[in-house]
Amino acid sequence: MLRTAWVAVECRPAATPEELAAHHAVRHAVFVTDQRVFAESDRDPQDDNPRTLHVVGMVDDVVGGTVRLFPLDGEPGLWQGDRLAVLHEHRLRGLGEPLVRYAVRTAAELGGRRMVAHVQLPNVRFFERLGWHHDGDVEVYAGVPHQPMAIDLQR
Repeated sequence: MLRTAWVAVECRPAATPEELAAHHAVRHAVFVTDQRVFAESDRDPQDDNPRTLHVVGMVDDVVGGTVRLFPLDGEPGLWQGDRLAVLHEHRLRGLGEPLVRYAVRTAAELGGRRMVAHVQLPNVRFFERLGWHHDGDVEVYAGVPHQPMAIDLQR
């Protein structure tokens, strides 16, 4: 658990059906309601993959953010992080950074060598500060420009 000057933050895989429901509720609030990236739901087949980790970011024991990570087929050691979502009221409390660091550390601990993500353009600098680098040209995903990014998990 990380304790900041304001709050206690803990990142971990959703451990109960209620936490998994909260994980999906945060994603829905951010990607469907707030950002309107998806019309009805941001869920996809990756959510049902048993290798997918659905991570919750707890702020004083309340789910305030999420990230999803999973190994990619085709290249051993390649992981993807996605669906990083932090509720508006928790963004200024710094929950995004522990979620990204947790995903990176977890993928590395599970044998990952490299992690990739598609990052919305306003968040590129945030990821760069965390050690990520550009990994290709800007792409459009769900109608929104995203920068492919990657990080070496063995550094």
